[in-house]
Amino acid sequence: MSGHSKWSSIKHQKAVTDARRGQLFTKLTREIIVAVRQGGSDPETNFRLRLAIQKARDNNMPQDNIERSIKRGSGEMEGVTLVEMTLEGYGPGGTAILVQALSDNRNRTLQDIRHIFSRSGGSLGESGCVAWLFDFKGLITIETNDLDAEELALNAIDAGAEDVKVEDSGVEIYTRPEELEMVRVALEQKNLPIASAELSMVPRTMVELEEKTALQTLKLLDSLEGLDEVQLVSSNADFPNSILEKYQSQV
Repeated sequence: MSGHSKWSSIKHQKAVTDARRGQLFTKLTREIIVAVRQGGSDPETNFRLRLAIQKARDNNMPQDNIERSIKRGSGEMEGVTLVEMTLEGYGPGGTAILVQALSDNRNRTLQDIRHIFSRSGGSLGESGCVAWLFDFKGLITIETNDLDAEELALNAIDAGAEDVKVEDSGVEIYTRPEELEMVRVALEQKNLPIASAELSMVPRTMVELEEKTALQTLKLLDSLEGLDEVQLVSSNADFPNSILEKYQSQV
């Protein structure tokens, strides 16, 4: 699981920049709109909307933006028609990659994603070719800083977590999708510093890559994340800290 969390941490760091934050707000807006259209505009009765709003707040999205997104989803304000897409493919070295997107133009988005795969040494595959390598989970990350990681892990288990992984940069807490919110609230009540909480496609096993292939794969994942329509990119590629540091120094 370690490569999964390390890639997530890179994305989090990148989102701090103004350009990435503007792009992130676009993605969060799309998620809120689709959540409202699927389950209504009341967060109390719409689980997906509650998660989308919480994620928006975690990323410091202004409340006015959140409210406008809800109104667009409910039809109170003019909005776009968005289609959910899940594309599957292979990265350099045969790693599995899942791409989840929300698009107002399916053909354009498909072409953009296919182009990124092909120019980065990967390829799109058929539906179902790699999805079986991932499990749908709730994922909560906590940055340990000066906290006791083992104690954090025990608190997470007490809160109802399915699994806990202690990593160099923090603790990964895995939950059943429907229990993500419950576990998060329990951890917040213990005043634990939650860095992120989201539904995620978690790889069952990781694939280690040699340096050149790992750097190619990181570039591919980063390019996919750079598309406004792409909401989530998941991969089973494992990246040692040395590779991540080298990649970050190049971008």
